[in-house]
Amino acid sequence: MPAVAEMLKASEAAVVSRVSLRDINRVIDEHILPDAFVSLDNGRYVLAGACSLIAFYFESARRLTSEERLSAIRTAEPRLARSRALPWAALLREDWTVRDDFLTIDLLPFMKGASERLDDLAAAREMVTTSPDILGGTPVICGSRVPVYDVAASVAAGLSTDRILAAWPSLDAEKVRLASIYAEANPLRGRPRVSGDLPEGSVIITDRRVPRLRKAG
Repeated sequence: MPAVAEMLKASEAAVVSRVSLRDINRVIDEHILPDAFVSLDNGRYVLAGACSLIAFYFESARRLTSEERLSAIRTAEPRLARSRALPWAALLREDWTVRDDFLTIDLLPFMKGASERLDDLAAAREMVTTSPDILGGTPVICGSRVPVYDVAASVAAGLSTDRILAAWPSLDAEKVRLASIYAEANPLRGRPRVSGDLPEGSVIITDRRVPRLRKAG
């Protein structure tokens, strides 16, 4: 699992916080997240442990005012700053109850949620590899020639897991799930490159090409 003190890319923080990349940029630009938990050196990065505070801010929006949410984050800030050196297991044993007058908030569920999603992110990272000898360096799922972004695109297109596994028999349901997480945490820039290789298990039914109909002039 990534350490509490690890700085995550904005796209990774979005996955762990379970919010959009736009929301991550918002918490940085509007200083919703304390500046101590953000780095703007060579990109935008967020402290892994602080993803729990981001999740809290957006998930509690229907029940708490912005002022109440910001107050809770500011109260938890020094506690999280002191805990940066702790492993996640120790962090989850801490008391994450914050109080403000009559309001009492328990941040522990958000800490646990962020911890679980960090586990998924770590597993997705470990599942993917790149090599110049395999599809020209295209990220693939370890032990195969299956491009991870192709699998994620199939999930995004609404294909069922059974159909995806039929196209790539070397995968299983967990790898399909992690492929989506990896792609979301590491979005492609620009137009995705089209691979000339067929997915494992694919069979060409016919190579006959149908001419495109011309519109009448």
